[in-house]
Amino acid sequence: MFDSLPPDTVSRLMTDFRNGDRAAANGLVELFYPELRRLAAAKMKGERSEHTWQPTLLVNELYLALVKVKALNGGSGLRGDQEKAAFLGLAGHIMKRLLIEHARPLYRRAEKIEFHDAPKLIPPGVESLHFVEEVLSRLGAIDPKFRTVIEMRVFEGLTVDEIAGQLDCSPRTVASYWTFAKRWLEKELASTAKS
Repeated sequence: MFDSLPPDTVSRLMTDFRNGDRAAANGLVELFYPELRRLAAAKMKGERSEHTWQPTLLVNELYLALVKVKALNGGSGLRGDQEKAAFLGLAGHIMKRLLIEHARPLYRRAEKIEFHDAPKLIPPGVESLHFVEEVLSRLGAIDPKFRTVIEMRVFEGLTVDEIAGQLDCSPRTVASYWTFAKRWLEKELASTAKS
C-alpha cells in the first residue's frame, strides 16, 4: 500500500501533522493502520497475560493521543520513507507511554488536589451534592469556563496542559482560570460555613 502512494503523500501528511492538523493525524493512522496494529501487538507481547487492553484498543488510544498534539518541531525535508519511520517511531514511543500509564495503579494515576481547608467546610451527606452543584452553577454564571476548568481539574484529574488542549487555549489561560475559580470557591465555601 505504501509503495502505491504518490511520493509526497506521507511527507505532506507529516508536515500537516507537525503543524497540529488533526485531519493529518487521522490520515496517518488510517494510512499506516496495519503497521500500527502490528506495532501495538508487538508492544503488548511484553505485557502481563491478564492485561485489559488489546492491540486494537492501544491503536485507538494512540489515535486519541495523536489528535491532541498541537505541533511538533523538526523533520522538514525528510523523504517519504524517512517520514514513515519517524511517524512509526513516534507511535511506538507514545504506545509505550500509554501502556506504562495504564499499568500504573489507579491511586498513583490520580493527582490529589486540595483546597486547603475548603473540603472540611462542605456538609456531609446527599445535601452536599446539591450544595456543590449550586456553588458550581454560581461560578459558571460568572464564566462557564471557570466551572469547566474546576470540573476537569478536580473531577476528571486532568493537568493544566491537558485542559488547555481540550479547551484550545494556552496553559497560562487555564492556570489563570484555575487560580480565580479556586479562590472564588474558597471564599464562597468559607462564607457559607460562617452563615
